[in-house]
Amino acid sequence: MSNDSKVPIPDSQQVEPTVLDLFKSIFKDWKSFFNFVASVFDAARREQINRSLTKEQALIVDPQPQSILLDSQKSPRIPWRALLGVGFALYAQQVLEPEGRNASFGLIIYTISISLILWSYFKNEWSLPTLAPSHDRHDPETIRFIPLIIATVLAAIAYASFDGNRFGLFNITFWLLSISFFVYAFWLPYRRVRHEQSAEERRKNKLWTLLVLGVVVIVVFFRVYQIDSVPPEPISDHAEKILDVFEISQGETRIFFPRNTGREAIQMYWTLLITWVFGTGFTFLSLKIGTVIFGLLTLPYMYLLGKEFGGKRVGLFALLFAGIGYWPNLISRIGLRFPLYPLFVAPTLYYLIKGLRTRNRNDFILSGLFLGLGLHGYSPIRVLPIVVVVAIVLYLFQTLSKRDRRDAVMWLVILSLASLLVFIPLLRYTVDFPDTFSSRFLSRVSGSEQDLPGPALEVFFSNLWNAMLMFNWDDGEVWVNSITHRPALDVVSGALFLIGIFLLLIRYIRKRHWLHLFLLLSIPLLALPSILSLAFPGENPALNRAAAAYVPAFIVVGLALDGLLTAIGRGKMRTIFAWGLTLGLVSWSGYLNYDLVFNQHFESYRKHAWNSSEMGAIVKEFNETYGHTETIWIVAFPHWVDTRLPGVWAGIPNRDLAIWRDNLPETVELPGPKLFMVRANLQVPEANDMESINTLEQLYPKGTTELYKSSVPGKDFWIFTVP
Repeated sequence: MSNDSKVPIPDSQQVEPTVLDLFKSIFKDWKSFFNFVASVFDAARREQINRSLTKEQALIVDPQPQSILLDSQKSPRIPWRALLGVGFALYAQQVLEPEGRNASFGLIIYTISISLILWSYFKNEWSLPTLAPSHDRHDPETIRFIPLIIATVLAAIAYASFDGNRFGLFNITFWLLSISFFVYAFWLPYRRVRHEQSAEERRKNKLWTLLVLGVVVIVVFFRVYQIDSVPPEPISDHAEKILDVFEISQGETRIFFPRNTGREAIQMYWTLLITWVFGTGFTFLSLKIGTVIFGLLTLPYMYLLGKEFGGKRVGLFALLFAGIGYWPNLISRIGLRFPLYPLFVAPTLYYLIKGLRTRNRNDFILSGLFLGLGLHGYSPIRVLPIVVVVAIVLYLFQTLSKRDRRDAVMWLVILSLASLLVFIPLLRYTVDFPDTFSSRFLSRVSGSEQDLPGPALEVFFSNLWNAMLMFNWDDGEVWVNSITHRPALDVVSGALFLIGIFLLLIRYIRKRHWLHLFLLLSIPLLALPSILSLAFPGENPALNRAAAAYVPAFIVVGLALDGLLTAIGRGKMRTIFAWGLTLGLVSWSGYLNYDLVFNQHFESYRKHAWNSSEMGAIVKEFNETYGHTETIWIVAFPHWVDTRLPGVWAGIPNRDLAIWRDNLPETVELPGPKLFMVRANLQVPEANDMESINTLEQLYPKGTTELYKSSVPGKDFWIFTVP
């Protein structure tokens, strides 16, 4: 066969240099060694070394039949190493589950598993999908200067008018206009080239759409099922949120809500909209509906981001496992701001990575808009600008052309300016009230509230280690949004995640593509808000503060599963086996996550949270009977129920029902029937508030005392009724 007629070898079948080949090439002489050291800092030399290694390998490898070269999915043998490696990984992760946990044995099994996986990889059985092709166009570097000047002037007016920590019609109008003019100043009219699809392609696309819709139905079920009762009770943070939402309805349109160490605004206004649309009022359910929708809105970008890293099959797997996973599900169901972190990280990273691949300036504008909007959501997202800069820096190190570097720097500037414009209201608040805006962060990262338990660097690396173990070992002790001290991932996702991490490491060593390294680095970077809890290391890992780390984590899961299907190969029987195996793994994962959310976490949460709903039902019944709630109280007691929450259940979100024991005599002068709820615990005398009962019996000799038996053991309380 002549050179002109040779069939090019697809990427997945090209012979790549092994680690041994790399070692030999580095140490064969002094010149090679110094060339390698220089290549660490010089992308051009790295590319030259990679080409020379590939050429050397091509000389010693036997040629393959043309049919195999043309069909990269066909495997000549059963990939027993890959299948056995996955089996060992699943067993190892099962050993690390809390029931019967054996860390040493699990580590041994995982070592065997990873060895088999790597053996399979170097035998070209298991390969990660190739990245989508990059475009080679350059930015035209054109700007509409007049709209840009108008945007700058409007932004200055908006900034000046955002004083007093208030949104208003005037400042919002100028703010939105400044963003609109900025987008118009930089937006480029790219034309899409439409590909004419054949009948076969249209048929496949329809089938794929049906498959995606089926996955969406499964995911929506996991996210909305029993939303009214899982989780069952609100906590103090929910009382703060509901009061903030109620105050907005009374005209308190704040930019930043300083109550309870400070909160950004998006959830408050979003929940108010939920109360209007669903008619659920100022309730725990309104909070949960709002955050569940946040979680669902994240998932399309999980799919799109997965496509950027490995194609639509990776995107589908990332969407599916993130959709049914217990960690993202609990983060979304809890009714707090936690899902806002991944919600804005996913599109910011998607448009950033897509923009660097397609060299489309518009994607960087969109990335900046999502970044800026995310800063109004949940404070851990303040780490995202660092993640964006790291991505650009890695891209710059690999980029050879000076023009490419100049384009990337310009895109970063555009992205930053777009995010800054969206951030303007909070920027003004930060300038006016810097201590309030940063107090929560400083209390965790410094000794402002509590002294650090050791040298800062030592605590940081200890936290980093613990945070990286959360995926497969221990997710921390925050019972509100996790099942404490178990892996953050289920058995299936955990095994695939660890396999994917090792495959990505080897892939980066061999390919040196910045995107593989970025995917690996983004996991600890997005977990930094949890890792930086230096003053309170016991709060790390925290699945809420590290919530956005699940975005790259489930993409790694998708890459690993996609690689396994590729290893099995094509052909009727192999395809049936591959998708049968996939269905089995997904079903197992779904069963495990269902149990984690609707059984294990539900029971754990009920034991920890106080039964404010039962107290709220009594308040509501009293109100329906007597037409008011002014003469119903809960006697305050240390480490008991938040006395604002029963009022929330009864439809009076701005009423705190607390009364202190010393103030009980003041109630005698009030006319009409009265009702008091008092802490009860017959098993623990110091938690049984008999002093308040005795005081009430002295004040109201005709009153009656009744023990309310809660549906949750240990949550009983006394009801003292005055006729």
